[in-house]
Amino acid sequence: MSSNNNDIVQKLWNLCDVLRDDGINYSDYVTELVLLLFIKMVHENTEAGLLNQHTLPEGCRWSDLSDKDGLILLNDYKNILMALSTGKRREIDPETPEKTIEKVVVTDPLILAIYADAQTRLREPRHLKQLIKSLDSIDWFSAQKDGLGDLYEGLLEKNANETKSGAGQYFTPRALIDSMVRIIDPQAGEVIQDPAAGTAGFLIAADRYMRDQTDDYIDLKTTEAIFQKNKAFIGVELVPSTRRLALMNCLLHGMEGDKEGVVHLGNSLGQVGMSLPKADIILANPPFGTSKGGDASITRDDLTYPTSNKQLAFLQHIYRNLKAGGRAAVVLPDNVLFEAGVGTDIRRDLMNKCNLHTILRLPTGIFYAAGVKTNVLFFTKGSDKDKLQEENCTENTWVYDLRTNMDNFGKRTPFGEQHLTPFEAVCKIQLSERVEGEWSFNAEEVEVDNSEANQGVDQRLAKSRWRVFSREFIRDTKGDSLDISWLKDKNSVDAADLGTPEELAGEAMTELRGALADLEALVNSLGAEVKG
Repeated sequence: MSSNNNDIVQKLWNLCDVLRDDGINYSDYVTELVLLLFIKMVHENTEAGLLNQHTLPEGCRWSDLSDKDGLILLNDYKNILMALSTGKRREIDPETPEKTIEKVVVTDPLILAIYADAQTRLREPRHLKQLIKSLDSIDWFSAQKDGLGDLYEGLLEKNANETKSGAGQYFTPRALIDSMVRIIDPQAGEVIQDPAAGTAGFLIAADRYMRDQTDDYIDLKTTEAIFQKNKAFIGVELVPSTRRLALMNCLLHGMEGDKEGVVHLGNSLGQVGMSLPKADIILANPPFGTSKGGDASITRDDLTYPTSNKQLAFLQHIYRNLKAGGRAAVVLPDNVLFEAGVGTDIRRDLMNKCNLHTILRLPTGIFYAAGVKTNVLFFTKGSDKDKLQEENCTENTWVYDLRTNMDNFGKRTPFGEQHLTPFEAVCKIQLSERVEGEWSFNAEEVEVDNSEANQGVDQRLAKSRWRVFSREFIRDTKGDSLDISWLKDKNSVDAADLGTPEELAGEAMTELRGALADLEALVNSLGAEVKG
């Protein structure tokens, strides 16, 4: 994102302070702002001659707001949102002025989807007026040049960074998304899906990547360019308000999708997921947690291994929904790599039907749900030699450890593209030509542990962040667990150095007695009588 758009994002974000008197928090503010911002962006795109299909009806445009004040402004804005969300508006009957009639003003299904159930929480007309003035004061010519879609994405990222409501776990860092897309290398003509689309970050990054490869699709034939615009991308999002953000995001990036838009409303772990067509590529960061019936309930009866673990259910959906030779890159938490029982069955099935060729162990702190440890699994339907192969497709799995002894990432130490560059360099090499050994981020200074992964391994290679493990090792030594590590974290404690349970209990008792003595002395010094 350009420095100009960064400045605009910060300016828009600062407006949140204006709305606190209306009782609006960060998350509400983003929804409040984008409802207004989209009307403004449609206006700016129309003025620039860039948007000619998804126009807003008369009476619902920026010019219908910008010159008004007071309660008239607020009431008209509420009426505009009502019209955009229902497609209808009540107007005075020209033949019988004392009556009103219901008039259809919006027929565009995408506009109706974007504004479905939209309503403002603003109560003070002056706050709405201040938002309008602030949006009018922005240098939209420069913003157009830098890309309104990128500006909008920057606002979504700001929301994920700033809010404490857990939204961050659904916002995958841009650097990671772009890296995953570069490794998957999507090509024009391929069908790309995200069954847990969020705000459509993966789909937009894939579109951007292919536009860069094809001179903004100008190099394609007309029919191919139409396919890219309307059929190449499909996402599914469960939460209506998040889907609203996703649809806006896609439209501002020039992605139309089908009649429901790029991102459909629904549950990939339910009927919608069962009806999705097979895909050439699936990119996803499924939501964390366990299904309890209140969110992404798992209602599918076609999954081979029933489970209440949403990530395991999503993983099954993803590898089942790939075409032969199809490729996937999926962000998954650690528990998917080692959960026993049905987890083992699903990993075994994955490695049987697909070539699980690469695992990237991500550092902690890059998602905003505290303490979550995540990985990216890269796999292809079929084997490396035969995309139609249906069994025993995984021969070797390469693992890159970008977690052990890495920085504690967060706001002060942001995770960026530079942290993924060494991984990309070794991962992009063809499987048959890959070589173990990558010592970035002071890996050679890290101690190695005594795990099975280091048995009989050269000491220098044991310090590499890039290692390969055979299917036999994963099955026979790890029991089909994919939680494979070999470097020793500087903060870890070796169990061999802990002492016996008796020694540990004795040390704890000594410390406890010391603490009680200190407490008794404190009570005595305060003149109290110690009883007992």
